[in-house]
Amino acid sequence: MKKIFTLLFSLSLTFFLCQKVELKKVTDSSQVFKGEIAGNPITLQLNFSGIIDYHQYQHFVDGWYYYDKYKKKIPLTGIYNLGDLYLFNFGNQQKNSSKNFKQKITRNLIEKSDSIAKKLKVKEILSLSGQDFSKGVSGNFYMGNKTFPAKLFTKDTRIYRYNNYLTLPKNKKINTYDFINPRGGNELISYASDKSGNRVLLYFEELSNFNFCGMCGASDGEKGYRIIYFTNDWNFKKYEDFLTESCIENIYDTKIMKSKDPKILKFNIQKTTTSPAYTLTVDVKNASVVKSK
Repeated sequence: MKKIFTLLFSLSLTFFLCQKVELKKVTDSSQVFKGEIAGNPITLQLNFSGIIDYHQYQHFVDGWYYYDKYKKKIPLTGIYNLGDLYLFNFGNQQKNSSKNFKQKITRNLIEKSDSIAKKLKVKEILSLSGQDFSKGVSGNFYMGNKTFPAKLFTKDTRIYRYNNYLTLPKNKKINTYDFINPRGGNELISYASDKSGNRVLLYFEELSNFNFCGMCGASDGEKGYRIIYFTNDWNFKKYEDFLTESCIENIYDTKIMKSKDPKILKFNIQKTTTSPAYTLTVDVKNASVVKSK
């Protein structure tokens, strides 16, 4: 499949050079959030510092927070767990206690991180719930025997992000992370326009599962083509995915069919347990994909 992309890229190089559509990949491993503790504005910065076992979104974090009024950084270490944050300040033992904390944590002990931190004489705990992306992020701040409400002004607490930025005409820019999925892996192939609007054709190779020991986690991933549809003014309308290989959908042994036009690729998708065989026709020049029997 990588050979196919290389062929497409070489065929379309001249086409790309004169276009105003560009794709740039940026992988974030650090985020800054704004929020409140007991009504007091805070700034929180967290950095990815290693996967705990085998899930991309169960990992350690290090960083700091400060009260915006004073701007004195207070160090933190902790865990990002599928949206939830468990953050700890160990006072003047931050370095040694953080190291000991990470050595004790395994995937099965993530939910017990508070009790492990307490045994290491933690000074402050910031516990935030963020697994429901339709809601705000809120929780509690613990200091000694006192408990205060806390929240972040975001619905997405992910630290590690695969951003694929598409720069479009009319000074517009979008990120596939925000409106398609957080897996990244997109490559720009071409774009085209007609009366119905504008289309951008992407080729993608992305993970099947962020849990590397879960279903399809160790597979070759999901591969195929993606069309993003825009209005004539380059406002997003919708997108469609066309798989050529997939562990999740059990699509394997895809055959490339001969074509007289080098800018038209045809793929014969084999029958699966849930889908009959079909053909995908990828038209690079017109940035279109047709699925047929």
